[in-house]
Amino acid sequence: MADGPRPFSILVAALGGQGGGVLTEWLVGAAAHAGFPAQATSIPGVAQRTGATTYYVEVFPVRLRPGAPEPVFSLYPTAGDVDVIIASELLEAGRTLETDYASPGRTTLIASTHRLFAIGEKSALGNGVFPAERLGKAAREMSRRLIAFDALAVARESRSEVNAVLLGALAATGLLPLTPEDFETAIRDSGVAVERNLAGLRAGMDAVAEGRNGFQPMATPRPWSEIKLERAATLGGSGAAFRALADRVEAEFPRDLHRTLGEACARLIDYQDARYAGLFLERVRRVRAVDRGARVTELFARRLAVWMAYEDAIRVADLKTRRGRFARIDQEHGARDGVTLVVTDYLKPDLDELYGLLPAAVAAPIARWAERRWPRGRPTLTQHVRTTTVLGFLRVWMLGRLRALRPSSLRYQRESALMARWERAVLEAAAVDESLACEVADLARVVKGYGEVRRRLSRGLERLLDELLPPAMARARASEAAAGASMVRDAGRRMLEDENAIDALLAPAASG
Repeated sequence: MADGPRPFSILVAALGGQGGGVLTEWLVGAAAHAGFPAQATSIPGVAQRTGATTYYVEVFPVRLRPGAPEPVFSLYPTAGDVDVIIASELLEAGRTLETDYASPGRTTLIASTHRLFAIGEKSALGNGVFPAERLGKAAREMSRRLIAFDALAVARESRSEVNAVLLGALAATGLLPLTPEDFETAIRDSGVAVERNLAGLRAGMDAVAEGRNGFQPMATPRPWSEIKLERAATLGGSGAAFRALADRVEAEFPRDLHRTLGEACARLIDYQDARYAGLFLERVRRVRAVDRGARVTELFARRLAVWMAYEDAIRVADLKTRRGRFARIDQEHGARDGVTLVVTDYLKPDLDELYGLLPAAVAAPIARWAERRWPRGRPTLTQHVRTTTVLGFLRVWMLGRLRALRPSSLRYQRESALMARWERAVLEAAAVDESLACEVADLARVVKGYGEVRRRLSRGLERLLDELLPPAMARARASEAAAGASMVRDAGRRMLEDENAIDALLAPAASG
């Protein structure tokens, strides 16, 4: 290859809808304003997280004289030969590292540390989230310089977008022979949300100047006394009831449990009412009475709080019609005065979720008939509701106001019955061995999801408690507590990997 200047290469890795194409246009426009030749190519994906979008830009860092030959640009990046990688989200940074585009001796990696979870992460029944710590370690080791911060948070603070913030971060590095004015001109020439994007550009430059780094150690948690005041204020008219329950928690439970139980009470008051949160504390108190330390109680409380706040149609409707949700949508989309946003909610409840809202006496016969008619799963009712219209909003809002019917509903009856069976199992295990009780308490994590998936997992948990727990308890009583706990732990893990594996899980226990 001939000696001389070479193009400066920039790889942009983004999600569909995050403005990677606009960011690329700004880069080319800034180079053109400064008089440098540039070329951009792209491999577009599909929608968010169903296909990655990749953009590649090369900027020749020399202004050409009239009649000089045009530089030769590449249409695609070469592994280990990229000067700058800009990733709009943390896992997108990991994708470029996995494909070896970064080089420790050359590449500056500019990445946002916020997460928009991939389909594989969201669909996993267990914890499918890729650990950010591993991504951070790889990013540091495989790049010459790492600039990583939460660009989404910065964008929200400046009422801008992530792509403008990342452009500002690039401008602040000084790697390109371009001035901030060149980038500003490119944004102005695009003519799209100019002031908002300029604000994001400046915010990104400030973030780099301030040395923000999303991989720094976590800050010391705030004291519970501060958080308690915030939760009480958030709950509005129920704040007094929450403070009374929080005082009970502080009087009756060890200090190490105050935050867990207090947060759970706030969640359950918001979900139902103070009486429901009081029922939670009664259940926790029974476990605490047989707990030798606090491990079993804390784990039981965490799992129980999540379970008791199961997301039925009433909860979903309540969350979708809250003022804060529409304010967040306005902020994310930068809605100005006089601009109307249309929000369409896509709902797909099945028959179980609908008749599950009815009183148990009414719904039970319907449920038995539907389960005989459709034994492999009930039909769904797809609905598209515009919650920004008066009728659409009222339709969903009224459903969200039916929480008073929840305690008498068939769904509540069934969830409560399984919770009670699980609680008894935790109490029985706690009388034998603490480690076994912890694993039994942690089994509640398998009850998650919606519709038929949740029903299969609930039936699986019931069978685990009825058929796997007795042999595990027997081993614990025979001075093999570790083996009994291991049986329960492995069963829960495998259930989360495959909810249909219950028969295979229970076969060894039956033969034993």
